[in-house]
Amino acid sequence: MRLPKYSQFTISAFDMKTLRSTWFVLFAFVCLIPAHPSTAAEDGARVVIMAVEDPNNYDAVNSMRDFADTELRPLGHHVDLLEGNQTLPTDFPGLVEAMPTADLLIVFVRRATLPKAQLDAIRKHLAAGKPLLGIRTANHGFVPPGSAPITDSRLAAWPEFTPDVLGGQNTGYETKSMPYSVSLHPQAPKNSQLLAGVKPERIRGYQSLYKVLPLAEDATPLLLGTAAGHPPAQPIAWTRRHGEKRARIFYTSLGAPQDMQLADLRRLLVNAVKWTLESDEADDR
Repeated sequence: MRLPKYSQFTISAFDMKTLRSTWFVLFAFVCLIPAHPSTAAEDGARVVIMAVEDPNNYDAVNSMRDFADTELRPLGHHVDLLEGNQTLPTDFPGLVEAMPTADLLIVFVRRATLPKAQLDAIRKHLAAGKPLLGIRTANHGFVPPGSAPITDSRLAAWPEFTPDVLGGQNTGYETKSMPYSVSLHPQAPKNSQLLAGVKPERIRGYQSLYKVLPLAEDATPLLLGTAAGHPPAQPIAWTRRHGEKRARIFYTSLGAPQDMQLADLRRLLVNAVKWTLESDEADDR
């Protein structure tokens, strides 16, 4: 049986031109398909940290420097640690310039009286819907001490920052320099991403349980601190939203040097950074 002969396949100049045109159209179409929008958490964010080296500020500068070096920068985040000078009034050089491009502001500051332009830069950050993470003394971060009222018109206090932004109070200590136990808050959401990998019972508060009640109505408490013989128990970590653009806010009253060495607290803070940087469509728990 003789097999049929097949002629050799050739491509004419016309066919080549048509093929190129087809591939160009397909390539252009693919390029026009919108990519999945990435978040600052995925790409690496610009994180600004405000901290003050003050004998009563729990070694904040060293704690934040270590946290940035061992937890944030390895995740790809660009971190600017801005150190306020210790002497009142407290100035944070570079803050006004850093805030417009900041994705997240972390505040670990005690009783600072800033130039008005610096407080305005923080307000603009929040008004734009950008997040803030407060640690320990942030709940009296911009309240001057009673013994040193503001006398310079170029400076300003912001006592409303605590209830209006953080969503808690600053009414003193449940205990003074006494440790306290930590547990899951009964109102904490189940399967909260903020508590992923965190074992509350392994966290110990080493110095002074803050009185923060009552919390804002929209606050979502996560952890509870209990000082034996000193009721009531106090929320020690929570989230909320602030302002018309619903800026994400996380606050914890933990943050003493011994606290910051605990793996579970560090995991909580890393989770909180990730949560604050997520898009508004992401799970809000």
